[in-house]
Amino acid sequence: MKKKFALLYVSVLAMPAYAKDNVISELEQVIVTAPIEESLADTPVPVTVLSDDELRLKVGHSIGETLKNELGITSQSFGPGVGTPVIRGQSGPRVRVLANGIGSNDASAISPDHATSVEPLLAERIEVLRGPATLLYGSGAIGGVVNVIDNRIPEKRPEKRLGGALEQRFDSVSDETATTMKLEGSKGHLAYHLDGFFRDRNNVDIGGTAIDGNAARQVDLTLPANLQNTKGVLANSSASAISGSAGLSLIGAPGFAGVAINRLESNYGIAPDGTGGEITRILLKQSKYDFKSELKNPFYFAEALRMKLGYTDYRHTEVPNSVEAAYFTNKTYESRLELVHKPIGGLHGALGFQAIASDFTAIDKSTLTTLVPETLTHSYGVFAVESFSLGTLNNQLGFRVEDTTLDPQGLNSLNYLPVSASAASLWKINRQNSLNLALTRSQRAPQVQELLVHGYHDATRSFEMGNINLHEETSYNLDLGYKFTADWLRAELGLFHNWANDYIYQQRSGVFVTEDGAACPVGSACAPVVQTRQADAAFMGYESKLIFPLMENHYGLVELSLFSDYTRGQFVGGGDVPRMPPLRFGFQIDHFQDAWSSNLRVTRGEAQDHPGAFDSATAGYVLVNLSTQYQLKQFKGMEVLLFAKANNLLDENIRNSTSYLRNFAPEPGRGAELGVRVSY
Repeated sequence: MKKKFALLYVSVLAMPAYAKDNVISELEQVIVTAPIEESLADTPVPVTVLSDDELRLKVGHSIGETLKNELGITSQSFGPGVGTPVIRGQSGPRVRVLANGIGSNDASAISPDHATSVEPLLAERIEVLRGPATLLYGSGAIGGVVNVIDNRIPEKRPEKRLGGALEQRFDSVSDETATTMKLEGSKGHLAYHLDGFFRDRNNVDIGGTAIDGNAARQVDLTLPANLQNTKGVLANSSASAISGSAGLSLIGAPGFAGVAINRLESNYGIAPDGTGGEITRILLKQSKYDFKSELKNPFYFAEALRMKLGYTDYRHTEVPNSVEAAYFTNKTYESRLELVHKPIGGLHGALGFQAIASDFTAIDKSTLTTLVPETLTHSYGVFAVESFSLGTLNNQLGFRVEDTTLDPQGLNSLNYLPVSASAASLWKINRQNSLNLALTRSQRAPQVQELLVHGYHDATRSFEMGNINLHEETSYNLDLGYKFTADWLRAELGLFHNWANDYIYQQRSGVFVTEDGAACPVGSACAPVVQTRQADAAFMGYESKLIFPLMENHYGLVELSLFSDYTRGQFVGGGDVPRMPPLRFGFQIDHFQDAWSSNLRVTRGEAQDHPGAFDSATAGYVLVNLSTQYQLKQFKGMEVLLFAKANNLLDENIRNSTSYLRNFAPEPGRGAELGVRVSY
């Protein structure tokens, strides 16, 4: 039986700090998701980048879990099988997830129980963008854009004819094993890429009980008094996934052109509600085909002409008690043409055209009823992003106009015209101080499920009702940031305020019905009615980080980081926006010495006492994680990275306030993760 530590005592013996003559600075990183290559230090908008050994150590079971410790980012879990990113309280369609610059085009933005098909195990780099550059990839992404880069279509010839990597992981919290493989190389003008992974895990260990009975019954009075609960383990949380990709490119002096194919299959469970009813598994399958090309200097005024084409065939089946029920399919074509022009009168940027065509439907195979009628969606967008400098100011402007039409079967067409614009500026006051300011006006069209869903959804165990009268959601965002860099301190502070007109959200109504939508019989367990609504809302918050070098000598470098972030969401007419993350703060101690690095991270999450109507509050928690990694010396051209993590050392029973299943599926308990990566 797991025992909870009664006390955690951390003692740091800090020797007198030894400051170098030069200011401590991070390695210069170039943002590849932006229209033109710019360094992380020169961008006027907030950017998060994970790559190399740091990414390997932070990789989780999902994109959300991988990013959840970054400032302003949490994960919207739906049990261990699902984890989508939440940025400043925004999720779903307000955070666009890309794979190599093309949308994932799965169903993760449509419903919280749908896992994203973008896999962090294969990632070589993850970038999170906000501000004007997000308008290149879609309107309405007020949270930001997450681009997962895996080099599936090679853009440069690898130095070796044959190279690659092999990675093996084990996680004790679920007895999970994960194997990742990558091969790539080149011959002449041809470059190739092969990758794949396999993951398998048992039920996840947790601290305490799976179901918070009091909180669950507070929002669902139809639940029985005696729930079937488990302690120390989360039932039906096992999962497995397998994926493989192949890519080939023709690369030369004029540029490159390449194609890739990917296949993903996943099987994961949804935590039960304790009534002894349905046990639901989700079977996910996706095939993805991509083309990407770039011509360098195609015209006298053009720096690059880029084209991307993608086709995604996504489907998943929800299987309660071994009977196929809700069945979702999404077949999507996405294309984009992007022209990067040479500097013109001080302006340097890109303009382009994007088209998306999708065929989405959701039916219940067991009852032959329609949850979402088959809907053809066509969206066409034009965009431009320009950068220019004025003295000590680095500026960026963005603009996007879309035309979106939905043609649902048996209903009249729906048309929307979102218009978005953004401006950002970075003022480098001196070597140590800089300020950035961003203003954005962003619109998005309602999604098909927000408009048209009507029926019982097995995985969410709710009766969902769309709203065909929804119109465009408009958001006005203000972002202010400050950075200080010196040999004795590095500091970052970000403040934001978003005003969202006609904010689209899902909310429990307080009404319960049967799976057929009939009134709930007395004494029966029924499904809550979840309605799609629209109301004006406001979001505000901050992110902050302070990094102090404590010691630097022949024993290595020791740094202390203090961090905190907070998001508050309220409706203008009164009430709280549901599923907001809590106030977080804590510290991290990092040690670096040659090829060895390690850190201790302690995070305090405050209670979320503003859960929204007909939702339950969540208690505060203390999350303690420890990690380390060591880079072995090269041996015959091979590099070996060893890494280990100890997660949730206090074995806390953590309820995620952004999760729809907070009362039925706590976060994983205490566990140890070991891994090795061999690159050659």
